Amino acid sequence: MSENQLQRGLKARHLTMIAIGGSIGTGLFLASGGSIHSAGPGGALVAYVAISIMVYFLMTSLGEMAAFMPVSGSFSTYATRFVDPSLGFALGWNYWYNWAITIAVELSAAALIMKFWFPNTPSILWSALFLVLMFGLNLLSVKSYGESEYWFALIKVVTVIVFIVIGVLMIFGIMGGEAVGFQNFTKGDAPFSGGFMALLGVFMIAGFSFQGTELVGVAAGESENPAKNIPKAIRQIFWRILLFYIFAIFIIGLLVPYDNPNLISGDIADIAISPFTIVFEKAGFAFAASVMNAVILTSVLSAGNSGMYASTRMLWVLAKEGKAPKWFAKVTRNGVPINSLILTALIGALAFLSSLFGDGEVYIWLLNASGMSGFIAWLGIAVSHYRFRKAFLAQGRDLKELPYRAKWFPFGPIFAFIICCIVILGQNYSAFSAEGIDWNGLMVSYVGLPLFLIVWLVYKFTKKTKLVPLERVDFSMDENSH
Repeated sequence: MSENQLQRGLKARHLTMIAIGGSIGTGLFLASGGSIHSAGPGGALVAYVAISIMVYFLMTSLGEMAAFMPVSGSFSTYATRFVDPSLGFALGWNYWYNWAITIAVELSAAALIMKFWFPNTPSILWSALFLVLMFGLNLLSVKSYGESEYWFALIKVVTVIVFIVIGVLMIFGIMGGEAVGFQNFTKGDAPFSGGFMALLGVFMIAGFSFQGTELVGVAAGESENPAKNIPKAIRQIFWRILLFYIFAIFIIGLLVPYDNPNLISGDIADIAISPFTIVFEKAGFAFAASVMNAVILTSVLSAGNSGMYASTRMLWVLAKEGKAPKWFAKVTRNGVPINSLILTALIGALAFLSSLFGDGEVYIWLLNASGMSGFIAWLGIAVSHYRFRKAFLAQGRDLKELPYRAKWFPFGPIFAFIICCIVILGQNYSAFSAEGIDWNGLMVSYVGLPLFLIVWLVYKFTKKTKLVPLERVDFSMDENSH
C-alpha cells in the first residue's frame, strides 16, 4: 500500500451505526423538549417530518455519488469535480472548521455532564481527559474509530428503543398509572401552538438535530466494500430516522403536556429534565436522571469522536488535492492522517479554552460561525448531485452503471436545496421585528454565510476557476480517490 493512503477498515455495520449515531444525539435527547414546548406536539412533528424528508433526499443524493465514487473528501471532492473547484475548496474548509469547533462544544458539554456526578471537580480536567480519549481512539486506526462509534451509537439506539416501548405502554396505561391516550396532544392550543414563526424556529432545531448524517459520505472512502455497503446504510437511515425521531417525538408529545415548564430548558446543565428523563420518571424509574445522564454523555462523546474523524479526513483530502499544505497529507502506518489529526485536536482544544476566558464571547462567535456550516455542506451535496447526474447523462453514460440510484431525480436534490435555503435564511427571523432590526443578533446568526462566500470567491478569483462543463466532468477513480 503506497504511503499517504487511508485504509478501508470500515465494515457495513460500522457505516450503518455511524450514519444513525450521527443523527441521534443531544438534539433528540434535549432539544426535542423545547421544540414541543414552542410549537406544540403537532408543530414539532410537522417540522421534524419535513426535515426528515429533506435529509432522506440528501442522503440518497450522497449515496448515489458515494457508492459510485467513494472518496474521503466526499462533497468537497464532488463539488470540485462536478461544479467548480472553488466551491469544493470552500465546502472542504467549511466542513473541517465546522467539526473542529463541534469538538469544543462537545468537550464543554461533557464537562458539564460530569458535574452532575462530581459537582466540585474542575471542568477543564474532564474536558482534557475526553479530548485525550477522542484523540486516542482516532489515532489507533480507522477500525478503532468505527468500533468505538459502533458501541457509542448502539447505546443511544437501545435507549431510544426502550423509551419507545415504555412510552407506548404508558400511553395505553399498561405502565405508570392510568392511560394517557391523546389528551395531551389536544390540550389547550395543542397540537399547534405559537403559529408559523414557532414552526420555523423548530425547523432550525430539527435541522441541527440531523447534522452528522452526512458522515456516511466521508466514511465511504474507508469502507471495505462501498458499492455494496453504502446503499445498504443509506436505505436503513430513512426508516431508522422515522422510527427514532418521529416516533420518539410523537410519544413525548403524548406523554408530556407541551406547556410543562420542564420542557423549556434544552440545556445540557439541566439534564434532570430531558423529556426522556421526565417520561422515565413518570414510569417509575427513580434512577432515570442518572441513566439518561450517562446516555447523553455517550452521545456527546460520540459526536466529538465523529467530529474529530470527519474533520481529520477532510483536511487530509484538502492536502491531497493541493487545497491545504501538503504536510497534512502525511499518514501513519495504520492509515491515520496524523498531522491533520493533531491540528484538528489543537483547534478543538483552543476553541474549548476560549470558552473559559472572559465571558466566553469568542467561543459564542466560533460556535455561531459553525452553526451554518452543516446546512452549507448539505446545500453543496444537493447542487453536486444535480450536476453529477446531468453530467453522467450528458456524457452518454447509462444509469445502470450506478451501484445505487437516488429515487425521484431531479425532485430530490431540488427539494432539499429549497428547504435548506429556507432554513439558512430563516436562521434568525426574530432579528427582524416591528421595533427595527437587531443588528448584533443578525451578525451573530449569519456570520457563517459571509465567511463561506469570502473563502469561495477569494479562491475563485485567485485561481481563476470556472464552472466545469458537463461534458468535461471527470468520473475517473484516480489514486487520489482512495
